[in-house]
Formats: sequence, C-alpha cells, structure tokens
Amino acid sequence: MNVIETKIKDLLILEPRVFGDDRGWFMESFNQQVFEKALAERGLDIPQFVQDNHSFSKKGVLRGLHYQLNPHAQGKLVRVVQGRAWDVAVDIRKDSETFGQWVGVELSGENHKQFWIPAGFAHGFITLEDNTQFLYKTTAYYSKECERSIVWSDPQIAIEWPIESEVDLLLTEKDSSAPLFQNAEIF
Repeated sequence: MNVIETKIKDLLILEPRVFGDDRGWFMESFNQQVFEKALAERGLDIPQFVQDNHSFSKKGVLRGLHYQLNPHAQGKLVRVVQGRAWDVAVDIRKDSETFGQWVGVELSGENHKQFWIPAGFAHGFITLEDNTQFLYKTTAYYSKECERSIVWSDPQIAIEWPIESEVDLLLTEKDSSAPLFQNAEIF
C-alpha cells in the first residue's frame, strides 16, 4: 500500500496495490496490520472500526459537511467502489494548527484510492458521475444526538468544489441550511 501524506498531517490518502491481468484485477481493500503500521509510523492514533456504511448517488449529489461530536465522534476510512467523487475533509479541532483548513481528493472505482479522516474533521463529497457508490468504515456508531453539519459552501472554509455549471446540485434541506463554520458546534 502506498501512503500519501496531505497538507494536514492527520489526513492520509491510501493507494492499495492492484494486481491486474486479462481477467480483471484484485486488490486487498483493507488490512488492519498494514493500516495500523502506516498510522503508527506517523505517530497517529490507531482506530477500531465498528460500522460500515454504503451510499449510492446520482451525479451532482453533494453530501456534507457532516461530523459527530463526542462521545460519538467518528473517524472514517472512505472509498468509492463505482463512479467518481470529490471527497473533502475539514479540520474542526479548535486547538489544531490546521483548524479550518481542508483537503480534497478524487476517489473513484478506477483509482482505488482511500481517504483516512480521523475524528475531529467534517466530511463531505460531491459525486462526479451517476451511479457512484461510496463505502465508509467508521470508528463510532451513528448517533442522531451527536450529529452536526456545516454548510458546504461556507466562505470562511472556501472549499474548491469541482462543480460543473450544467449540473444541478442535489442536496438535502438539512445540508443546504446547515450552519456556517463560525456558528457550528465543534470540537
């Protein structure tokens, strides 16, 4: 597995080794020992995953920016198994040197990249193709009481979403009316 560090030390992009031939391809999508070693080498906390989630979206669906507060804060290991998405994590840890900064990465069924987003980050994505399927491994169970969000278009964060002008964005009412970063309940 190739581990790519980002401008925010805690966020990692993981590229599994893919073995292909004329029949197709094979990859090990997750290996706890390899994942733990990659985090330990960088002095990062080792998570325990407790839940897997799977979403299916049409092109132009924007989900986020979502997170959960303690005691149910979630770390997420995310990947796209079909289609393409622009995935974003925003540092919402008040005491962090990178507070308010974001990292984005394209995830697709073709590039097989995975994005490690520890607790303390808001997460969102926009689908770039129809029939995009997204998988999440989470470190805490979903908790409605701890669920929070920040509006995706917050000018203070200024995420550079790859939005095509001819594509209609598809958002829930909850996501389109989420609070601004400066008003959000955060870590």
